[in-house]
Amino acid sequence: MVTRYKDVTGVILAGGKSRRYGTNKALAKINGIPLIENVIRVMGSLFQDLVLITNTPDEYAYLELPMYEDLIKGLGPIGGIYTALNSITNDAGFFVACDMPSLNPDLIRHMVGLMGDFDVVVPKISWKMETLHALYTRRCLPAVKRLIDLREYQTIRFFPGVSVRHVKENEIRRFDPELKSFFNVNRPEELRRGEP
Repeated sequence: MVTRYKDVTGVILAGGKSRRYGTNKALAKINGIPLIENVIRVMGSLFQDLVLITNTPDEYAYLELPMYEDLIKGLGPIGGIYTALNSITNDAGFFVACDMPSLNPDLIRHMVGLMGDFDVVVPKISWKMETLHALYTRRCLPAVKRLIDLREYQTIRFFPGVSVRHVKENEIRRFDPELKSFFNVNRPEELRRGEP
């Protein structure tokens, strides 16, 4: 049996407005299971502590997870990262979005294992960084807050102020050959693509 991490919190971001989807996509089902429950199943197998960052806690009360609303509303993902890093008791959190149906436990374990003294561990494929499938430590908080104070809300903008370990494509493909981990559902027709 694989032991779960006790020193890293699993963080699930469910603060999006699902504008392109039309309804709350976190509750849309693949193979009869809501997307968010699939994410929780994978993350719960890896991390002893899970938290949900959401501004609609009533929708997710049935999941019986600790939930936190954005400390500063309306900032998008950077607001969720800021809230989580202020709320978790561990020094680090592994962050994923609630609409990622193909999370790969082996890749996540690999990324957690790379943490060392880095503040951020993030996949980088070509020029694109997958900031909602990444590890962040609480040491990022000052840089995140500075970004927010400047009204800059793009997550990668705080990276120059912290130490970052990029996980390159060839490294990722050892665990996830088709790069399915980063697929997220934005429209109903994409649910079919997300089916395992």
